[in-house]
Amino acid sequence: MSFTVESKINENIARLTLTGALDSSTAPILQEEVMKIIPQNPLELVMYVEHLDFMASAGLRIIIFAKQKLGTQAKLILVKPQDQLIETLKMTGLIFSVVIVDQYPE
Repeated sequence: MSFTVESKINENIARLTLTGALDSSTAPILQEEVMKIIPQNPLELVMYVEHLDFMASAGLRIIIFAKQKLGTQAKLILVKPQDQLIETLKMTGLIFSVVIVDQYPE
């Protein structure tokens, strides 16, 4: 399975579009993008995850890492997560640290 991430940032909003399978072999790709974004101090990190087919615990760790690095002032927003991801976020308690939406204004 393959994984891609597209990254855009403007007006203090960082957008990441994730596609494919996010596992231990592909998580470093996402972590690298997050590391590029964090120094720019975005107020929101928006992850479009609708086309994310699979997320292993390594992907979950990157979400936790991103939230920690963003700090309490910034929002981490997940757009259209699949039910399996929502359930994982609930079980881990991470659901309280992210915002889940069906759409994000362009």
